[in-house]
Amino acid sequence: MSSSTPHRRTSHTTSRRATHRRAAAVALAGVAALIATAVQSGTATAAPDPSPAKGNELVKLSPAQRAELIRDANATKAKTADELGLGAKEKLVVRDVAKDRDGTLHTRYERTYDGLPVLGGDLVVTSDAGRTEQVVKATAKAIKPASVTPKISAAKAESQAVSAAKAAGAEQPDADRAPRKVIWAANGTPVLAYETVVGGLQEDGTPNELHVVTDAATGAKLYEYQGIENGTGNTMYSGTVTLGTAQSGSSYTLTDTTRGNHKTYNLNRGTSGTGTLFSGSDDVWGNGSASNAETAAADAHYGAALTWDYYKNVHGRSGIRGDGVGAYSRVHYGNNYVNAFWSDSCFCMTYGDGSGNTNPLTSIDVAGHEMTHGVTSNTAGLNYSGESGGLNEATSDIFGTSVEFYANNSSDVGDYLIGEEIDINGDGTPLRYMDKPSKDGASYDNWFSGIGNSDVHYSSGPANHFFYLLSEGSGTKTINGVTYNSPTSDGLPVTGIGRAKAEKIWFRALTTKFTSTTNYAGARTGTLAAAGELYGTSSAEYTAVANAWAGINVGSRPGGGDPDPGDGGTFENDTNVNIPDYGSAVTSSITVSGRSGNAPSNLKVGVDIVHSWRGDLRIDLVAPDGSTYRLKSSGYDPAEDVHETYTVNASSESANGTWKLRVQDQGPADTGYIDAWRLTFP
Repeated sequence: MSSSTPHRRTSHTTSRRATHRRAAAVALAGVAALIATAVQSGTATAAPDPSPAKGNELVKLSPAQRAELIRDANATKAKTADELGLGAKEKLVVRDVAKDRDGTLHTRYERTYDGLPVLGGDLVVTSDAGRTEQVVKATAKAIKPASVTPKISAAKAESQAVSAAKAAGAEQPDADRAPRKVIWAANGTPVLAYETVVGGLQEDGTPNELHVVTDAATGAKLYEYQGIENGTGNTMYSGTVTLGTAQSGSSYTLTDTTRGNHKTYNLNRGTSGTGTLFSGSDDVWGNGSASNAETAAADAHYGAALTWDYYKNVHGRSGIRGDGVGAYSRVHYGNNYVNAFWSDSCFCMTYGDGSGNTNPLTSIDVAGHEMTHGVTSNTAGLNYSGESGGLNEATSDIFGTSVEFYANNSSDVGDYLIGEEIDINGDGTPLRYMDKPSKDGASYDNWFSGIGNSDVHYSSGPANHFFYLLSEGSGTKTINGVTYNSPTSDGLPVTGIGRAKAEKIWFRALTTKFTSTTNYAGARTGTLAAAGELYGTSSAEYTAVANAWAGINVGSRPGGGDPDPGDGGTFENDTNVNIPDYGSAVTSSITVSGRSGNAPSNLKVGVDIVHSWRGDLRIDLVAPDGSTYRLKSSGYDPAEDVHETYTVNASSESANGTWKLRVQDQGPADTGYIDAWRLTFP
């Protein structure tokens, strides 16, 4: 689960320099199609928009600037832990730092307890001028395991993990290393556990990195996820391009010296090791045919360059880790291997050659997809299982698609189709569709309870659908020659804000709001917060985010259903109010003025509350004369967060005056806050 906890938070108006500055959309110019010869000074970028960026966007940090911010955070991490109220046995480990144009810092931490890593204990601290504004935590539970002494042996945990891998069809599974003791805090009460990583090969020949978490007291399996993150695509169809290479004497290698020394290697049908660095005497790579081993290498190298340039020029990120260091690519993995994957352990992308070894999975969107798994791993760290796993996969699809549009390559034009060049189905259809994910026969269009039990490649569908709706809107339209027809779960229309803004919102949420346990409700909260910081909470962009989520059955529409409240009016308070655990009621006020007569019989009350157990909450609307209207009673409901619009018959109340939202936590052990609420007069 995920939670967002304020800490000495000021109001939006003071903490964001009085106004929400708007960000300019990024216009993408074309990239020249040059000869297949790779030249050292070559570039694979589309020119960025020269206009200055505005708003609370992340600044472009050089590796040295990022390293300095990390050093600063490390120097004060003990003080930060104390300010956050962490226990004496808890310590923070700095993982990443991002910075806004207004100076706000977003520092991402891991946690340890008594020297043991806390899985699911990650958090993001947002601070301004040294003052903590907000803390987003992967878990709201206190890290206080009953014991750090295991009752079962590491050997028993290892045996169970290997059995789990065998049950999944793994070949020759074996523990890569001895199980390590950890604190498991990603769901429920934190407990001492073992984490075992099982190697070998998966059923389809993909390397195996199955992580199995075992309760160290009972031996029960708590969680498992696959460390190898897969995606599929194709191609030798990017046409004639320019690549970055390096020259040594009379020989050239596929080493991109301008992009962190990214290298591309030939596995030559092998399934382990780095392979052989591609080299040649003529600086010409491939001939457009799969029969030439260099062709797939040229595609992979080009896709990696585009992805590097996209993240650097659009989002200000220098490399996958933000440290200016390039990953590397391996092509010609295995025999007839129809897949591609990212691995943290080698910090590399790996591509198979497809069925019959005739369709290398090295298209632009696949390269962007795989490298984005690395970006996600080094930012939010979304667990590759459950709803967070679906969001992880969707993030790779979202930015793989974004890289493809960014390339503006006439041989592989930008579209909202995933792996359209592969023909992996044998009938010319793509692997996935973002406008209507269910068209692939397996993915889901909309969120539903239990979607986290599905394969992450299918549970990613709703988030892909959300991104398409936010970018382009619902209904029928043709883009770059492809016709789309995107429906919504509630049958109401969604108006898009353009892909450039949608990308900015998702990236900001990924890097400053999401944690390892973020689910769909948390993604809605995070993207709304990102949109509010970039464009303002009263902006069309903010409203579009809410409508796009409602369009896939996550949360409600502003105003209770109609995206346009007509001649009515909406009054909102988005100042956070902390809800004390099992404590007294708190209120948030909205003053309504300029209206005549009484409130309507269908007054809409939109409520957004971040809370780790919403069943604890009792929510009331208090009218200006003190009359109370019950919106929600407490009771058994283990889900997190409240994102609802309630309809109240307030026709006996004067419209003008001060209305209050009153919230009380009536159960122990869970915390949260009022994120925002609004009154809409239809």
